[in-house]
Amino acid sequence: MSDPVLEVRDLRVGFTQDGRTTEAVRGVSFDVQRGETVALVGESGSGKSVTALSTVSLLPEAAKVSGSVKYEGSEMVGAAESELRRVRGNDVSFIFQEPMTSLNPLHTLEKQIAESLALHQDLKGEAARTRIVELLQKVGIRDAESRLGAYPHQLSGGQRQRVMIAMALANGPDLLVADEPTTALDVTIQAQILELLSDLKASEKMSLLFITHDLAIVRRFADRVCVMQGGEIVESGPTAEIFANPKHPYTQKLLAAEPSGTPGPVPETAEEVVSTDQLKVWFPIQRGILKKTVGHVKAVNDATISVRAGETLGVVGESGSGKTTLALAILRLISSEGRIVYAGENIQGWSSKKLRGLRKDMQVVFQDPYGSLSPRMTIAQIIAEGLGVHGVEDGRDPRDMVAELLTEVGLDPAMMDRYPHEFSGGQRQRIAIARAMILRPKLVVLDEPTSALDMTVQVQIVDLLRELQRKYNLAYIFISHDLKVVRALSHKVIVMRAGDVVEVGEGAQIFERPSSDYTRELLAAAFMDRGAA
Repeated sequence: MSDPVLEVRDLRVGFTQDGRTTEAVRGVSFDVQRGETVALVGESGSGKSVTALSTVSLLPEAAKVSGSVKYEGSEMVGAAESELRRVRGNDVSFIFQEPMTSLNPLHTLEKQIAESLALHQDLKGEAARTRIVELLQKVGIRDAESRLGAYPHQLSGGQRQRVMIAMALANGPDLLVADEPTTALDVTIQAQILELLSDLKASEKMSLLFITHDLAIVRRFADRVCVMQGGEIVESGPTAEIFANPKHPYTQKLLAAEPSGTPGPVPETAEEVVSTDQLKVWFPIQRGILKKTVGHVKAVNDATISVRAGETLGVVGESGSGKTTLALAILRLISSEGRIVYAGENIQGWSSKKLRGLRKDMQVVFQDPYGSLSPRMTIAQIIAEGLGVHGVEDGRDPRDMVAELLTEVGLDPAMMDRYPHEFSGGQRQRIAIARAMILRPKLVVLDEPTSALDMTVQVQIVDLLRELQRKYNLAYIFISHDLKVVRALSHKVIVMRAGDVVEVGEGAQIFERPSSDYTRELLAAAFMDRGAA
């Protein structure tokens, strides 16, 4: 075997706070060979990203690093800053999970990619512009030359990730480190990005260190796997071997962690909670000094749905298809046209004052549990906040109600006086669910509630949602691009594309006998790993 591009031996990383040192990486050793894809997999907090950032000393100054990290035989731990700068972005490039936070919102695409070319290759002017267009074309950006002046917010999630890949490739790196590059993307875009990385790895003769918690991606993409738990590699080997015969209990647990089963039956006599008839949300396109309307963005176009008590309606489609807009219109949080019937009454056109009484019956759980929880409020204050608006049940103490809800969602009531930052992502999502449940709603909108969570935590949240639905006869509108979770939870499914409803039907029918080409495309992208199983 040839000399590895990256050689990590007994890597240890600790962080000191308040006089206490926490070891995030403990004795990690692995190699990445030339042209090879090695995946670091594990749950949040396992040490994957810290290990990746250690490869070229990108950790904060507070980190204490020991052991050895050699790139092309040169030691990176303790290397001079000038040497590290030469390697970073030139020989070793990074693609991060969220391109919107990695790209500068104030700079155009051309300026951001040009900075790297000027720094490492002294490439400027027309030569740099030609190289930038070439890079954007290589990563699949259409009409690349016309997009040079665009800003990050003017691109879709998939396009932003392609730009990040273009920036990473700008200087022809030998090693590409991809840290959860597809987590926030739709299944079709995710498949495109993985195919792109695979093609680029072959054409550019790169090595790839791929960090992820999604084992379905690893199975079809990586040559070798290192499974991390608690800062250590607990098992490693060729991908096919690890998936066929996992030896460590933690690896076995990860491989078994996939939402499964089907939702419980809904009685034929179940009452309809909410329905829509030809619901439309059109945003005007206005031009000129007088803001004349010259057209419309048809965010939702003639959507007709129905959800009964105890039933889950899954809403699927790519980003920008209108999923969240549909839910916000049903909740009367944005303007729309068409009928919205809640509990037998058409609530379209109701005033804010009249709607206020219904708000406790219609709750929402958002995708990012950290962003939707106030960092300045305790968990008890967050969960009980709705009681201050809608009132407390007679004779009940709010803290007792909070304790009851925390127990119900699987958290210790003794934690109620802590703050959100003291909880993991899965725990924060349980808190968000408790906040919605304390008002005893009849309808809950779940907007991508599992997309940011590890696979094992996803399974726990799916089981929790099923149990709460069964116990309280809840109606769910479940929005997601993860079709495996949708299949496990949804009685009915609506498929949306560019604002249009392209298919609607029973969950089993949609997943087993889709009638739309677009639905078949989504299913193929979501379940393509099964062929490798």
